[in-house]
This record gives sequence, C-alpha cells and structure tokens, in this order.
Amino acid sequence: MDKEKLGLIHIYTGNGKGKTTAAMGLVLRASGRGLKVIVGQFLKGRETGELKTLALLPGVEVFRGKPLTKFSFQMSDGEKEEVLQSHNHFIGELAQRCAETKADLLVLDEVIGACSTKLLDEKLLLDFLKNKPKHLEVVMTGRNPSEALLEMADYVSEICKRKHPFDRGIPAREGIEK
Repeated sequence: MDKEKLGLIHIYTGNGKGKTTAAMGLVLRASGRGLKVIVGQFLKGRETGELKTLALLPGVEVFRGKPLTKFSFQMSDGEKEEVLQSHNHFIGELAQRCAETKADLLVLDEVIGACSTKLLDEKLLLDFLKNKPKHLEVVMTGRNPSEALLEMADYVSEICKRKHPFDRGIPAREGIEK
C-alpha cells in the first residue's frame, strides 16, 4: 500500500443514523489492509457493540474520552467546564499517540458534536488538523460542523434522517443502534 496517498480529512455528519457506523466501516477496511488505526470517542459513555469487535481487529486501538452520563444541555456550568478541560486534554493525547505509533488513520468519533456543544475547544482540533502528519487520514463524525471544519475537509458526507424508530418511541436496540 502506498501510504503517501493517505492524508485526507473526512466528515460524516447529518441528523441520520449511521455516522459512527460509516466511520467503523472505514476502520474495518483500513485494518484489513494492514493500516494502523486509532479511534478516539468523544461524548460516549455506555458500552457499544463496536467496541468488542474493534478490540479484535489487528492494528486498531480505541480510546474513549471522559464518559458522560448527561447531555450537554443537562449539565451545570461546572460540569461543562470539567468535560471541556478533559476533552481538550484528550485531543492532545490522541495526537501524541498518533505520532508515537505512526498511525495511518485516526477516527474522531463525535468530535464535531463535542465542538458544537462547546465541550471541546475547536481551535485545538483545527490546529491539530493543520499540523497533523502528512500521511494521517482523519475521520470526524458528529452533527453541525463549523464552516472552518467543512473547509478543511476533503470529504463531507451528510446522512439525512427520513424516518427513525425513535420517533415512534422505540429506544436504541442492542446490536443495531448500540
């Protein structure tokens, strides 16, 4: 594989189901081709089915930010500040791990949501993207990306919800949505 062809930035966004699923599909493909992959998850606290499978894939490491038990709109100002500081530190740890391992693919799951809810300083993310290793492919997921993130991206895929069982009161199901 010619790793010199890597280095693009992807965004999976929109109000539909499947942003993380699309990113995990790319992790699966990259692992199958022998690439070194790092997955960093923001804003997620509960166990999900993909975590068990990712642990089995060669060359894939998963890191999770501070586990959240509330949505940002339910947090006090103090809780938001604590999560902000934790996430700001986490993005630095992920950047360091990418450099140490010479990772080929970095997935920043829900990093856009962390930025749009002010639970991550977007300037830190933008600085990382501007200064990332040239060959590092980066995937970001989440709703409401800023214009600055959209401009930096090479791929922008929007997943649009037309229908979702949650709208009928059906909660997330194990193995399908979680």
